[in-house]
Amino acid sequence: MRTNFDPMMPFEDLCREIARLGAYGVDLAGPNDWPTLKKYGLVPTMGGAGPIGFEDGVIRKELHDKLEKPFHDWIDQCAAGGCKNIISVGGKKKGMSHEQGLENATAFFNRVKGHAEDKGITICIEVMNSKYEDQRLGRIDQMCDHVWWAADLCKRVNSPSMKFLFDIYHVQVMDGNIVASIRENIQSIGHFHTGGVPGRNELDQTQELNYRFIAQEIAQLGFKGYVAHEYRPKPGKDPIKDFAEAMDIMDV
Repeated sequence: MRTNFDPMMPFEDLCREIARLGAYGVDLAGPNDWPTLKKYGLVPTMGGAGPIGFEDGVIRKELHDKLEKPFHDWIDQCAAGGCKNIISVGGKKKGMSHEQGLENATAFFNRVKGHAEDKGITICIEVMNSKYEDQRLGRIDQMCDHVWWAADLCKRVNSPSMKFLFDIYHVQVMDGNIVASIRENIQSIGHFHTGGVPGRNELDQTQELNYRFIAQEIAQLGFKGYVAHEYRPKPGKDPIKDFAEAMDIMDV
């Protein structure tokens, strides 16, 4: 992701460097950047959420009619652009129970899953931690804040186009038990994000997770999707060197 590098780094330079280091593509690059990705043999590995926002997400039934058409349009645009995955979010609870959120989210995704299936698109709802108010570290009050919730949603929607995004950093903050959770839910996981804990920094010796072991487990389970890096380099670090190290750690 762009977050792995200097925010002032031109996107074309970023693409050139990550292609040289063996990456497949970039998460959350907008459609305007897709031609540059293609130029360097890369793909858009995860599209944005389209009309779905962090505030309301997909759990407000009163917004479903308004969201459905633009979400269909976003599916079409991603399919045409070779972007096979779309991220999605639950939205803030604002007092809503997890169960009510599940019912409402299921109702929305049941509206759009058929179109996603027809277009070969996988929708990946992200598990986020709801502990940190700082948006660089968490998303306070998010409904989809535990693995069980995301897995239950996928089971209810019951579509090959409905998976969840297992953000390893977020899950460690909320649930821990990373490898066991991956083993139990691999059939419902469509995508992974990385990040060091604590701090969401590099995958080096200053954080608590053994990413090499996690990568080995993901590979042994036969996962065929993408693992995207979402860490943020500490000040004074060399982002290119850190990215090369992260790629090496995850290459099993």
